[in-house]
Amino acid sequence: MIERGTLLSLEAYARERPQFRARVIEHKRRRSLALGEHVTLLFEDELTIRYQVQEMLRIERIFEEDGIRHELEAYNPLVPDGGNWKATMLVEYPDEQERKRMLARLKGIERSVWMKVDGFPPIRPVADEDLERENEEKTSSVHFLRFELDDAQRRAVKAGAGISAGIDHPEYGARVEPLPQPLRAALAEDLA
Repeated sequence: MIERGTLLSLEAYARERPQFRARVIEHKRRRSLALGEHVTLLFEDELTIRYQVQEMLRIERIFEEDGIRHELEAYNPLVPDGGNWKATMLVEYPDEQERKRMLARLKGIERSVWMKVDGFPPIRPVADEDLERENEEKTSSVHFLRFELDDAQRRAVKAGAGISAGIDHPEYGARVEPLPQPLRAALAEDLA
């Protein structure tokens, strides 16, 4: 969880932003997973969410305590708590017409994602706890996913068990087995 006292002031962040941003971009590279050509999972952690908070404060020019507290309340739930993995899911189609068509066909894709620790059944995410991101016509291009692991799964990951991920939506399938080692190591570190 990100505490108020650990955030940089707008002035300090302006000075440190280029180096901080470069560090976060490199960090995100190790925490990203392409599932096929059009879906990416970015596994969030304290650093990625800290960056989001600092950027929101900068963009919105928020410096009053109430505004800062509101941003922390909005973003802190996206930091994993040691018993789960949290990911931002991006559905990406560069062509606008194709994107519209596919978002209509991919309704429910956020519930079709899975993570699997070797030796255990797949883990389905709790999706979009903050707000509904799908309507009768289409799904959103951004979803927030939480994968809850039980004690045995956490122990297995910490002991080196392989992790895989995929999507089994009728209109979009993808699978990565096993996850790349840098991502697997990052996900193991996220667990208490």
